[in-house]
Amino acid sequence: MGSIPSPFSPRQKNLRLEYFMQSLINKVQGLSKLLNVLAGIAITFMMFLTVTDVILRSFRKPIIGTYELVAFSGAIVIGFAVPITTFLKGHVLVDFFVLKFPKGVRNIVHVVTRLMGIGLFSLLGWNMIKLGMDLYRTGEVSLTLQLPFYPVAYGLGLCCFVQCLVLIAHILQVIGGTYE
Repeated sequence: MGSIPSPFSPRQKNLRLEYFMQSLINKVQGLSKLLNVLAGIAITFMMFLTVTDVILRSFRKPIIGTYELVAFSGAIVIGFAVPITTFLKGHVLVDFFVLKFPKGVRNIVHVVTRLMGIGLFSLLGWNMIKLGMDLYRTGEVSLTLQLPFYPVAYGLGLCCFVQCLVLIAHILQVIGGTYE
């Protein structure tokens, strides 16, 4: 008994795999861009809130809860901007040592470091979700405005999982030969 021949030639299989990989990479990039837009909205809000608060303080009418709102927004800005920054390779990278290796060794280093990153961010994401559930269960809120903390924890947990997808996209780019 022989195996059933595939209706697709090896070239067609490669094209389908390449299309799937590129489609996945494009979706991860789109999701990262969406999170970045939310981070941009949050930083713009922080800027306007701070400027308005400073102006109103000169008239002795400060905005109540500015510190809390800026703290919440700061967490959103940082967490939501990480995936697109990683996708675009915008982090500081000291790779002068790795660049001396042959391409095959560099690819192995890239894959291993991305796998380590996936492990780290999946643990971070899981623990942020657990923290969010605890904050929701206990009803913990900010002191002045009584804003709940759990949505920020959930949002940061989601961003950690998107970061894992970005790192998977990087691995796919290494495999496809389009990483560097």
